[in-house]
Amino acid sequence: MRKADLINRISENTGIAKVDVLVTLENLFKEVKKSLGEGENIYIRGFGSFITKKRAAKIGRNIKKNTAVEIPEHYIPAFKPSKEFVEQIKEKNLP
Repeated sequence: MRKADLINRISENTGIAKVDVLVTLENLFKEVKKSLGEGENIYIRGFGSFITKKRAAKIGRNIKKNTAVEIPEHYIPAFKPSKEFVEQIKEKNLP
C-alpha cells in the first residue's frame, strides 16, 4: 500500500476530504521526524513506539579501494510495535 492508497482508504472510511487527510498525514510525519530528531520518542498505546536506536562506532570496508573506514556512532529511527499490534498480525496468519 502506498501513501496515496492509504489516504484514499481513510477518506472513504471517515468521509473526510482527501486533502484534509493528506494534510493531517503530512503533519503527523513531520512531527514524528521532528520529535525523533530532537531525541524524543513517541509512544502510541495499542499501536507502537517510534524510537531512536544508537548504533555503536565500527570499522567498515570500502570495497572499491579495499581500505578500512571508521563509521562513527550514530542514531537511527526505528518502530517497535505494541503487543496488541503483534498479536493482531499473528492471528491473521499472513504469509
